[in-house]
Amino acid sequence: MANDERQEMHDLTINTDLARQILTGFIHTEITRTGHSKAVIGVSGGIDSALSCFLAAEALGAQNVLAVRMPYKTSSQDSLDDAQSVVDATGVQSTTIPISEMVDPMLQRFPEMDSMRKGNVMARMRMIVLYDQSVAFKGLVVGTSNKTEILLGYTTLWGDMASGLNPLGDLYKTQVRQLARAMGVPEAIIQKPPTADLWKGQTDEGELGFTYEEADKLLYLLVDQRYTPDECIAHGFPAAFVTAVVERVRRNQFKRILPPIAKLSNRTIGYDFLYLRDWGT
Repeated sequence: MANDERQEMHDLTINTDLARQILTGFIHTEITRTGHSKAVIGVSGGIDSALSCFLAAEALGAQNVLAVRMPYKTSSQDSLDDAQSVVDATGVQSTTIPISEMVDPMLQRFPEMDSMRKGNVMARMRMIVLYDQSVAFKGLVVGTSNKTEILLGYTTLWGDMASGLNPLGDLYKTQVRQLARAMGVPEAIIQKPPTADLWKGQTDEGELGFTYEEADKLLYLLVDQRYTPDECIAHGFPAAFVTAVVERVRRNQFKRILPPIAKLSNRTIGYDFLYLRDWGT
């Protein structure tokens, strides 16, 4: 395969001006159609929440966006500082709500908890805080999970996956970086290793066992280009890597759908009752 053909096969380049226009329009339309005018976003200091905040501020006006920092006692100061740099750059409203006193009683109740369980508790506590603030601020929660995370299942169900709308869900991590740079997200945030900041030294890619760049190239072929796993292997991807990624995507399908409802009637929600969300307006 020629080099230019291989490059085209893996080309994840987006038109950042068009993406910016579409996503700010999406945020404005989806929030205002519900009768709201404000957004609430959990800002962690990472690139995904930073980009969602930049997009929401542009779509709704900075005064209509609330950035919520929710540190646990092991959260790094760098993460707090990076989150503050997003607030400063966008001019959005902000508040800091530590979650340690909320999380610790649960962790103490189950001292045998491993890191995954602890991380899930923290993620779901942050969801509780965000949805409480959404009521107080009268704004919808804007999600921050990107396409790579959602496909790989590197998310917490009813935690960071919980939102009223998600502008980043169709952007691979590689594309998030492109758009973030185009919108002026601080370079220090773009360059930092992705991390959930659950414990010292924790990184997304360290837990996954591969880089987002590697995963994005493969997922683009599997999902967007509809390549089979065997075709991906034939194009040079290691068989073990392809198998591991395909298995993660398959195993985590349950996170990407609403809970299935047992069908008893002829109009079952999610099967036969499929009106658009603006039905009745």
